[in-house]
Amino acid sequence: MIVRMARLRIAGPRPLLEDVLAAVQDSGLLHLDRPRAPYAAPPDGGLAREHRHVQRCLIDIETALDRLPAGDAGRKPADAPGLSRGTLRRARRIRRDADRLAHARASLEDERVLLLRYREFFQAFESLVGHELTWPDSQAFYVVLRAGAGSALAELRRSLEAAVSGEVEVLHRELSSGEWAVLILVSERAAPKVGALLAASRVEELPAPAGVGHTNLLRALPALKARLAVIPEELQALDEDRRHLSDAERPWLVAARTELRDRLLRLDARHRVLAAEHLFIIEGWLPEARVADLERSLHDRFGPEVVTATVGGEDWSAPDTPVTLHNPPIFRPFEVLTRTLPLPKYGTIDPTPFVAVFFPAFFGLMLGDIGYGLMLAALAGALRMKSAPDSQLRSVSTIGLACASSAVAFGLLFGELFGSLGHAMGLHPVFNREEATMPFLGMAIAIGAVHITLGLVLAALNLWHRGHRREAMGRGVTLSMLLLTGLALLAALEVLPSRLFTPFAIAVLVAFPVLVALEGIVAVIELLSTFGHILSYARIMALGTASLMLAVVANEMVGAMGSVVVGALFALLFHLVNFAIGLFSPTIHALRLHYVEFFGHFFSPGGAEYRPLGHWHPTP
Repeated sequence: MIVRMARLRIAGPRPLLEDVLAAVQDSGLLHLDRPRAPYAAPPDGGLAREHRHVQRCLIDIETALDRLPAGDAGRKPADAPGLSRGTLRRARRIRRDADRLAHARASLEDERVLLLRYREFFQAFESLVGHELTWPDSQAFYVVLRAGAGSALAELRRSLEAAVSGEVEVLHRELSSGEWAVLILVSERAAPKVGALLAASRVEELPAPAGVGHTNLLRALPALKARLAVIPEELQALDEDRRHLSDAERPWLVAARTELRDRLLRLDARHRVLAAEHLFIIEGWLPEARVADLERSLHDRFGPEVVTATVGGEDWSAPDTPVTLHNPPIFRPFEVLTRTLPLPKYGTIDPTPFVAVFFPAFFGLMLGDIGYGLMLAALAGALRMKSAPDSQLRSVSTIGLACASSAVAFGLLFGELFGSLGHAMGLHPVFNREEATMPFLGMAIAIGAVHITLGLVLAALNLWHRGHRREAMGRGVTLSMLLLTGLALLAALEVLPSRLFTPFAIAVLVAFPVLVALEGIVAVIELLSTFGHILSYARIMALGTASLMLAVVANEMVGAMGSVVVGALFALLFHLVNFAIGLFSPTIHALRLHYVEFFGHFFSPGGAEYRPLGHWHPTP
């Protein structure tokens, strides 16, 4: 149901404004709204400056928290520091220290990743060191050829021999990646010619990493190996510095973030407060049942200096009134389904209780099997065990258990256990939907008529309550025509005495011009649409019968495959597929029957969400 709201006005001397806003924030009850005053106070430039300072300080604090490692979750946070120059300077200093340590660590990690890429090249070329020593005046070129380049290696060797015969030696090792590490040793005199030949052949030399003091890769190997051994120690030292900084400053950062976030919320709230030179006025909405709590809290804290008053005469259908829903625990989980749509307007009807009653019923009618219902109950129970209290998953699991109970109940009524297996096991159906197709269709349409009739009743009551009397009477006439048409059909089918058909038909014809006079010619279209909505409930019969037939086909596979084991496996697979279909199709179509056919008559979306001024809490 939609909670009835009250508009509260709070007034007091201007010096108490910040304290009163803090008290309102502590209560977490008041949804602030701009006071309805004939004048507006001049803008306060100091608020904009303070807002910028808070934002800048928050950026520093949250950046530092992101950069630093997580601390002890059970450690008590420090006292809130408030906003001052010292707070701004401390937040900036901590952020700079955290940035410096984080950047240094990232640089070391990048360096280690680069050096590790050279590791296999180190091992390949290191085994060739002795060869280089036999050429005292030699120059070495290090290249890596792509995988499968054996022919290119032979071609490279021939080209070098042809260019500098007797002054070159080519050594190579195949790497685990399939690439080839190649060491080319040439005399100092022939080195320029070899370099030019490699450049012309587009063979790139493997460079030594920067910062090791050598451009020659082979001579750089000792320094590279030593650097790789030192990097973990430097990373460990940086991590230790980051932990020390986090242990020393994180409690203060967490407390400062909370305080500044709350301060930011109060600064945003100031734009909805009327503050003159000597007086302030705060107005807002809160649940009517909590007005006394807030008034008592403010009186206890500020005494007679701050006065409160409920603004009288607020219409139940006030367009700017925020909306909050409150349903009994048995209905509350179904708010997950109704909240997929916009909130209903204030003063209209919350559809949650009706969804809680009809959605499981429609689902059970379509699935209607004891075995499938128990499987759904097991899934919903497992989801419930893994979900946190008051979470959406917990609500979904509750809805699943309600639908499973409905499916089991209708399964008992239909005598179905994995389809026709229930009949074979001795279950006696009260209503055999496998044989009674037309009665099942009639029952589905009758349920649709009841559902749509309820929607029209709710629409008429809602319109009447909001003062739209003419439209409410039009809905009443539509409802009466619907009922008279149903009675006339029953008389035509001789369920009722056939002599009643003529009076019912005449009553429908008489009501027709009354409906047009009340709501215009568009009412005729809406009436025809209403009949179409009722007929669309035939999908309950269609989906239920389809699910039953698939289960029957699955059971007949056991004796149709030659082998009982193979037939049983195919039957099990078919039942699993049917169960999956039985979960999704009834859910989708039951929701459609509510969102389109049922809600279309009375649901008025567009309500503003109730968002009281409260304390900031970090998202989990």
